[in-house]
Amino acid sequence: MRLLPLGRLPEVRKLFAQDPTRRFLLLAAAWPGAVGPELRRRTRPEALNGNVLRVRVPDARWRKVLFGMQREIVERLRAGLGGDLAPWRLSFVEGGLPAEGLPEAAAAPPQAPQPLTDALRQAAAGIEDVEIREKFEQSAARYLARAPRN
Repeated sequence: MRLLPLGRLPEVRKLFAQDPTRRFLLLAAAWPGAVGPELRRRTRPEALNGNVLRVRVPDARWRKVLFGMQREIVERLRAGLGGDLAPWRLSFVEGGLPAEGLPEAAAAPPQAPQPLTDALRQAAAGIEDVEIREKFEQSAARYLARAPRN
């Protein structure tokens, strides 16, 4: 995907160059075109601190990959937006994104609930509120489904 040279238009420069919030929004919009669809799914621009664009990555492995690609990404942003609109460098913050670009819930298939043990059934029977008792039983059954078998 190729970026349009928007930063070369005087109107765009005037609108975005003076306001850091607008400049960040422009960079965030240009990010997918600079990194492509695979990295777009695995990264997210977080903030602009001066001339440093902070990018969220899933983990240390992706931080290292993006650090190695930093010069290329900054050059792509510079080519598309112009020198004073593009960041000088990138910084990275880890966490909060799935490593493979999938929603975290989709990463592990849900387990079928397991029957409650006698002890858990007795504990549930001591809960007077029907709704809370049902929630307790559902949570316990899900926990048992995920717990390792002995």
